[in-house]
Amino acid sequence: MDTRRLQFLFELSRRGSMRAVADALGTTTSTVSQQIAVLARETGVPLLEPDGRRVRLTPAGVRLAEHAVTILAAVEAARADLDPQAEPAGTVRVGGFLTAVRRSVLPVAAALAEHHPRVRLRISEYEPHEAVAALLADEVDLALTYDFDLAPAATDPAVTASPLWTTRWSLAVPAADAHRVHGAGTVAVFTAFRDHGWIVNSRNFADEDVIRRLASTARFTPDVTHRADNLDLVEDLIATGPAPAVGLVPATRAARPGVALLPLAGPEVRQRAFACIRRGREAWPPLALVLGLLTR
Repeated sequence: MDTRRLQFLFELSRRGSMRAVADALGTTTSTVSQQIAVLARETGVPLLEPDGRRVRLTPAGVRLAEHAVTILAAVEAARADLDPQAEPAGTVRVGGFLTAVRRSVLPVAAALAEHHPRVRLRISEYEPHEAVAALLADEVDLALTYDFDLAPAATDPAVTASPLWTTRWSLAVPAADAHRVHGAGTVAVFTAFRDHGWIVNSRNFADEDVIRRLASTARFTPDVTHRADNLDLVEDLIATGPAPAVGLVPATRAARPGVALLPLAGPEVRQRAFACIRRGREAWPPLALVLGLLTR
């Protein structure tokens, strides 16, 4: 089997249409169709079957696409292994959320400049799902993502995720309303603010999933009134917004005047950060160096 044709099959398993595969790989739909047809002849089994006006993978095609993840990763590892002793050199493209860039990537950039000047970083700010999409499209080499322990994110089989750090989160509320809480624990805190508006992310649903799960435990449906990704804006909306509102923020954050942070316990809310790469890329020396510095 030609590994280049395996790439076409693998992309079709992820993207669902030949047009999407062609766009991602910079080719034509006829080329995608032809290459997968040749691969089917090489394997001796049908890999595609009609699905209305489109096609879908046969059971054999699905199994081969799963094998393709490992095969393609092994090929990349073999290429990287040809010169393992060379001083790392190259540009590592990093995509990640703001906190991870500030907390993890910028210190690594400083260390690289001092000790490994031939390795450079190209940094782009993304929300987690955007970063993973860019990683799978080969637009970045390293994606910094997060989820919450109460709402774990699904992992693409083509991606390897390494834990970076965990942070407790609190509920940010108007300081004048902090006295409303009666009792201890997360459910008591959420119940006290059931009639407030709730602020969630605009480009990511992780915190909204957590809020809705905890609100369900407290037996109410949260009224989402604002969507904001910037934590400063979240606090501004809480302190001076048009109507009373609350939202999740890191417990370690120094709240601005007019905002109080209420601890959440039983259950706690913990944000988990990850460094994600495509399988098989971990042996590429510049990426291995950066990933090692991030996870150290």
